[in-house]
Amino acid sequence: MLCHPTLPDIRHAGTAAVFVSHWYVPDRTAALKDLDEVTAEWETTEWPADILSFSSYVSAAGDTVLTYAQCASAAAYRPFVRSLAGAACAEPVEYRLHTGFVPDGATGEAPGCVVAASFDTDGPLRQRHVIEKITGNLRREGPYASDGMLGAYFHTSVDGTRVLNYAEWTTDEAHEAFLRDGCSGRARASYEAIPGVRPIGYTRYHLHHSAVRP
Repeated sequence: MLCHPTLPDIRHAGTAAVFVSHWYVPDRTAALKDLDEVTAEWETTEWPADILSFSSYVSAAGDTVLTYAQCASAAAYRPFVRSLAGAACAEPVEYRLHTGFVPDGATGEAPGCVVAASFDTDGPLRQRHVIEKITGNLRREGPYASDGMLGAYFHTSVDGTRVLNYAEWTTDEAHEAFLRDGCSGRARASYEAIPGVRPIGYTRYHLHHSAVRP
């Protein structure tokens, strides 16, 4: 494995499956303790060949941690993490990357934060519907690269019950400014009205550790 100081390439062409785990913690100290233990497990154990990258994040509020793994196939990941100890064996949700949106003018600069927004959905049709609604709104109203958005990547869980929007932003402040803007409220209203789709909320994260297969 090769330690990497930046966020993973969400559009990695070899990725066939994505596994995401998250859990709540009492505070930032507990979050960093958990993620240091997770990192140690991953750094001292040989990965199956199909695991391409593993990244861990701590929320800006310090109350949630998240892991994001890219795999060339789905078969090896769950058996591997179940062999690890402690928080590293947290049960993941299996996703597929459905589509991505990169605003015109995005420069490819390294993101300063990631915003993970989740939805409960009643099956694959509702998954696709909410993604189409959000991406259509992004194309019409932004946010744009000039607002600090670098990309939004929509993942669908294989069981049809979740959508994950993994959005990359330049800074926390840029995302906060977007939330204060009127188009944020209009976007929210557009998907809150969809039957069979229930917004769970969003969390802003910062990278803790990332490793990729050389």
